[in-house]
Parts: sequence; C-alpha cells; structure tokens
Amino acid sequence: MYLVLMGLPGAGKGTQAEQIVEQYGIPHISTGDMFRAAIKEGTPLGLKAKSYMDSGNLVPDDVTIGIVRERLAKDDCEKGFLLDGFPRTVAQAEALEEILRDLERQIDYVLNISVDTDKLMQRLTGRRVCPECGATYHVIFNPPKVDGKCDKDGAELIQRKDDNEETVRTRLEVNMEQSKPLLDFYKEKGYLKNIDGDQEINKVYNDINKLIGGLAK
Repeated sequence: MYLVLMGLPGAGKGTQAEQIVEQYGIPHISTGDMFRAAIKEGTPLGLKAKSYMDSGNLVPDDVTIGIVRERLAKDDCEKGFLLDGFPRTVAQAEALEEILRDLERQIDYVLNISVDTDKLMQRLTGRRVCPECGATYHVIFNPPKVDGKCDKDGAELIQRKDDNEETVRTRLEVNMEQSKPLLDFYKEKGYLKNIDGDQEINKVYNDINKLIGGLAK
C-alpha cells in the first residue's frame, strides 16, 4: 500500500501514522527523517541538503525530490510506504507521480485527517508546560491535578508563545492556504480520502483501517 498522509497541525497525524505503520509493517517516511538519513549516509544529495540547512535556508525542490526518489527506491518501500510531510506543493506532487511511475508504482490513497478549525484551536492552544521539569499538560485532555500547577514539582505552568491563540490561528491559516491546491490536485486524481479526525482516536483509526485494510497483501 502506497499512502500519503495529510492534515493540519493538531489533527492527530502522528498518532494515526504510528498505528498504520505498526499494523501494516510499512515504513513511515517523513521529510525530516529522509534528510537526516541522507546526511548521515553522506550521500551527495544529503550533503547538498546539509549545506542549505546549515546556512538556515530552505532545501530547494530539486534536492528534496532527489532525496525522496532515493528513499522510495530502497527495498523496504517495495511493498508500501506512508509518506508524511511530502509532497507540500503541486509541483512536488507531480514529481512524486513521476518517481512512482519510474518505480512502476502508484499512490493508493491520500488520507487527509480533517478536523474543524475551532477544534484544532482548542487542541493547540490548550497545551501547558512546566518550566522546571518540562512536563506537558493540556487544559482539557490532560489537565494537572491542581489547576495551573505541575503534578511533579508544583511549579506554575506556562503557555509557550507558539501555543497562543494568535500564533496558532496564523499557523493554521498558512497551512490551509498551502494545502488547498494539493488537496484539489489529489481530489481530481481520485486519490483523496477525507477522514473525520473529530472523533475518539481509535474511531479515527477504525475508519482508516476500513479503507486501507483491503490493500494489505
């Protein structure tokens, strides 16, 4: 099974990816992991990516696509993969189609975990962190025993700047704007499957499992 996983921040992609990979034994391939592996292996493309990353620049598309091509050609991807964080643009999606054609493969589904924006705001702005020990809580889903205090050391919990409402809203808006053309591209191709992510975690996975279970060989 050849899958692409999409979803806005806070939609629960990481949790679902773990379960898919564990049940079906396919590699979970994220852009960050690919870059790290290529750099560690010292491949020409990996070293090229490192030079951009070290100077604080974005890795250009041709380098990213080259690294993806090398990764998907490896033996462990022969029976399937779960791509996460790539593609991010229509140009990258078209390049992925070309890579898979060369490998005589084709995407089965693009799984888009869809959650209402207000719910995502609630999930992402509710995180609280202990500045002393680093323990993480959530005001709704994982609250401390005493409101505003760390269970471990009693320190006053804080909200990170990245988690405040204004920053989170901007992040979601940017992500929605970037992902819309990609979702439209995959919808037109017939690959897109929207998964209701506004359910209990196991129910979300059950919906995914019903869809992809028939692909297992």
